[in-house]
Amino acid sequence: MLLKLLSLLFARRLSSTLVILSVLIGAMNAVPARAQSPAPPPQWTGTWATAPFDFDPWHTTPTLVDSTLREVVHTSIAGKELRIRFTNEFGIEPLRIDAATVGLSAGGSTVEISSLHPVTFGGQSSIVIPPGALVVSDPVIMATPAFANVAVSIYLPLQQISKISFHGDAAQDNYIQTGNEVSSPTLSQPATIDSWYFLKGIDVEAVASHVGAVVVFGDSITDGAWATENANHRWPDYLAVRLHDDPATVGLSVLNEGIGGNCVLIHCVGPNALSRFDRDVLSQPGVKYVIVLESINDIGALHNPNQPGYQLTAEDIEQGLGQLVARAHEHGIRIFGATLTPYKGAGYFTDKGEQIREAVNQWIRTSGAFDGVIDFDKAMRDPAAPLTLLSAYDSSDHLHPKDAGYAAMANAISLSLFQ
Repeated sequence: MLLKLLSLLFARRLSSTLVILSVLIGAMNAVPARAQSPAPPPQWTGTWATAPFDFDPWHTTPTLVDSTLREVVHTSIAGKELRIRFTNEFGIEPLRIDAATVGLSAGGSTVEISSLHPVTFGGQSSIVIPPGALVVSDPVIMATPAFANVAVSIYLPLQQISKISFHGDAAQDNYIQTGNEVSSPTLSQPATIDSWYFLKGIDVEAVASHVGAVVVFGDSITDGAWATENANHRWPDYLAVRLHDDPATVGLSVLNEGIGGNCVLIHCVGPNALSRFDRDVLSQPGVKYVIVLESINDIGALHNPNQPGYQLTAEDIEQGLGQLVARAHEHGIRIFGATLTPYKGAGYFTDKGEQIREAVNQWIRTSGAFDGVIDFDKAMRDPAAPLTLLSAYDSSDHLHPKDAGYAAMANAISLSLFQ
């Protein structure tokens, strides 16, 4: 009888335990699975960029309102998605963009229709950019090859635009069309323009690993004056091809931040180098390296008869370039100094200026201020007349190279600097 009671008690406890376990297991199964971690945000790197400014003496501004601008740019690294930077940094009124698209250029004002994508801003098709500001578009899922021509189209409605943010001397045909035709594969009656308006850069989530950006910072020689139009034959373009073709540097883009007529220390064309370094170099996504080739216009200003009181020494330029080095190093960016190319025979050549150029070049080569040196002077000068450009490289103004000279400049850069 006792054994029967114990057996019954044990069976009841076992049954209760099984019930409790079943409830616990059911409760555990009812708890929702832990949500998966969100995908990491894209790691953006600039594939193309330009340096906007507010005015130069060589360009007239077309009527921009109630117009579609279709602007063509050339990538340097491939991406699987992109975003676009628009700028009103020099504007004094809000700038309204009512619609925008992006696609691969098919030549002229035509976009490959299969690649045409709308561009949005926080999910909206339009945006107002405050004076002095820039905006970044939403990501666009769009495969973009290296060395592709990309067409960015924006529609500007009727509005007041007293001051523009643009880059003159694009060495690239761009287009303007009355009315809103951003979604048209081909503009109906476009006029050709030679500047980029309100466009600052294109970033990509790169295809390659170990990506980064090389910013080239300078004046018209970096900007590509006298390079063949629509051919992408500036020295930064040639450098981008060399980096792409080397497996050790294939993930490095090149961002051209040259401004024709720019100076390091004084206001020439566009803000001087010291004042624009933050926005044109340090703010670039993915920047790892910067090459500085600038100050020949500071030197050339010694020739200006309208500035008889203008004073300049080599030490002034060296101090200014040293400031760029210090600011790059604060951000962990390696900075390379490029020697100034010969300019005897140019319209603003002076003997005093030549003395300063040679002294600055000696400082760049020997001071150790930079993380590396690129000797453009040695690569470009005529061995028989070292104060002048080699004739095979001279565009004919004795200051700016032609395509062969720009290629020689790119070939003079050791890629080991970037490894």
